[in-house]
Amino acid sequence: MAKSDQYILIDDQVLHRIIAYAGLRKSDVVLEIGAGTGVLTEKLAERAERVIAIESDPSFVRLLDQRFKNTDNANNTKNPNVEIVHGDALKIEFPRFNKIVSNLPYSISSQITFKLLEYPFETAILMYQYEFAKRMAASHGSKDYGRLSISVQYKTNVELLEIVPATAFSPEPSVRSAIVRLTMRAPEYDVLNYDFFSKFLNAVFAQRRKKLRNSIKSFADIGGMDIPEGLLNMRPEELPAYRLAEISDGIYSHLSGE
Repeated sequence: MAKSDQYILIDDQVLHRIIAYAGLRKSDVVLEIGAGTGVLTEKLAERAERVIAIESDPSFVRLLDQRFKNTDNANNTKNPNVEIVHGDALKIEFPRFNKIVSNLPYSISSQITFKLLEYPFETAILMYQYEFAKRMAASHGSKDYGRLSISVQYKTNVELLEIVPATAFSPEPSVRSAIVRLTMRAPEYDVLNYDFFSKFLNAVFAQRRKKLRNSIKSFADIGGMDIPEGLLNMRPEELPAYRLAEISDGIYSHLSGE
């Protein structure tokens, strides 16, 4: 039984494809967020050196303990390479890992994605609500393009691998889902201050239908700055990320006197 928005993946074919997408090696340490009943956890443990399975719901934690800790042999455990962590993934520090494979609770998709981007990793295979996944992968000029797209793509390559129907889960969610692969890489452009850039993106995309001239006014005083009229008359969704970064850097330098 799913708790809140946590849906259990029951389609074996989808499960096998997730494992294949992850390209697991025996040396991998895998982070799983929202382990649920442990169906995915078990498959990960068969292929990885170690699995860190995080679950916040006490009833699921009990199931995980029974599945991976209990054994008829008092001297051994069934899966010694599975570490079950009972906690809120948004509040705890993650141990070292190099891959993430998770069927995420959809209500924390945005928060947990931004948190994961603070950690170095190689690859993440993540299940999201399809609409959220589209926003992650969106390019400029699209109505789905925004702060999420730019922030995730700043540090990773984003691939929308497949759409997953509701019938693959129990109970069935009211939305379609999607499997996304994030591959960590060096940024394709530099920013002077990433925190400032993030705040700038929040400000301009909060008023995405307004021209930059108007949305920037609520963020900073740009009097005396030489920003081309053509840019100020555009909406944020029309500009590629590196151009928005250039504008943000200009404002940061203007305000800080650098």
